[in-house]
Amino acid sequence: MKITDHIKNAKGKTLFSFELLPPIKGQSIQWIYDAIDPLLEFNPPFIDVTSLREDYIYKEQENGLLQKVSYRKRPGTIAICAAIIHKYKIDAVPHLICGGFTKEETENALIDLQFLGIDNVLALRGDARAADHSFIPTKGGHCYATDLIQHIKNHNDGKFLHEDIETFKSDFCIGVAGYPEKHFEAPNLNADFKYLKQKVDMGAEFIVTQMFFDNQKYFDFVKKCRENDINVPIIPGLKPISTLTQLNVLPKIFHIDLPDELTDALSHAKNNAEAKEIGTEAMIKQCKELMDFGAPVLHFYTMGRPEQTKKIAKAIF
Repeated sequence: MKITDHIKNAKGKTLFSFELLPPIKGQSIQWIYDAIDPLLEFNPPFIDVTSLREDYIYKEQENGLLQKVSYRKRPGTIAICAAIIHKYKIDAVPHLICGGFTKEETENALIDLQFLGIDNVLALRGDARAADHSFIPTKGGHCYATDLIQHIKNHNDGKFLHEDIETFKSDFCIGVAGYPEKHFEAPNLNADFKYLKQKVDMGAEFIVTQMFFDNQKYFDFVKKCRENDINVPIIPGLKPISTLTQLNVLPKIFHIDLPDELTDALSHAKNNAEAKEIGTEAMIKQCKELMDFGAPVLHFYTMGRPEQTKKIAKAIF
C-alpha cells in the first residue's frame, strides 16, 4: 500500500514508523529481525531501509604502492525490503540514491522493486563519500534528486532507458527529503523551498524531514510548505539523543540546532546513561507535541537499535 493511503486510512491518527540501516556486510538477516521485532507492537505500516553509496579504501600492493578499491560496506537494500515484506507483511520503503549508481543500475533496481510488489520509494541525492569534500555524481548516474524523480516517473509511465523494451507501467509512490532547518548546501531557506516545490510538482507525494529537536522548526516548515502550495503529507523524522558525544556530533554532521533546554540538561549529564535518559524524556515530550499538532506519522531513525525508540513509543502510543 502507498504511504499516502496509509495516512489517509488512519483518519487523522498519528502513525508510527522507523528507518533501518542495512547491516554491515557479513552479518546475517537476524540482525534485521532483531532490530524490527521489538517495535512490532506499535503496528508500523511501513519501514524505511537506507541505501549507501560506494566508498573507497586503499590497499597496499606488493610494490608498496596504494591501490584505490571501491567497496560497499552495507549491501542489500532491496533484499532487505523483500525479507521485510515476506516475513512481516509490512510495507518496506527503499531509499534510492543518485551517488554510487548508474542510470542503468537505478532502472534495474526499479524493475526489481516492481517485481517484488513494493509500492513506495524515497528518492534522494545521497551524501558525499567520506573522503570527498562535496557530492560527486557517479559517471553515468544522476546528479540530483530531481533527475532521480524524473527517472521514477518515467518508469511509472512505462518509459525505459532503452525504448525497445516494452513493459507494464509501475505505480511507485515517491517520497523526498525535507529540511526544516534548510539543506546545508542551499543558499537560503527560500531557495530550499523552491527546490522542494520542484520535487513535489514533478510528482513527489510525501516528504520525510531531516531530524530536528525544536518542534517550532517543524511547525514553521509545515506552514511555509503550505504557503508555497506544497500540500503533500510531511512526516517528521526523529532521533533521540543517546550519548553525550551527540551533543556536538549531530549538529556538525546534520547541520541542525539543539534547543537551549536540551543542551542545558545534557551539559549536566555525568555519563551516557544519564544523557540517554534525558534524550528519551525530551523525545517523549517532543512527540506528544507533534501528535497534538497533527503530524501524520512519527518516523524514527533507529540506526538498528530499537530499545530507546521502544521506550519512547510505549509512552506515546
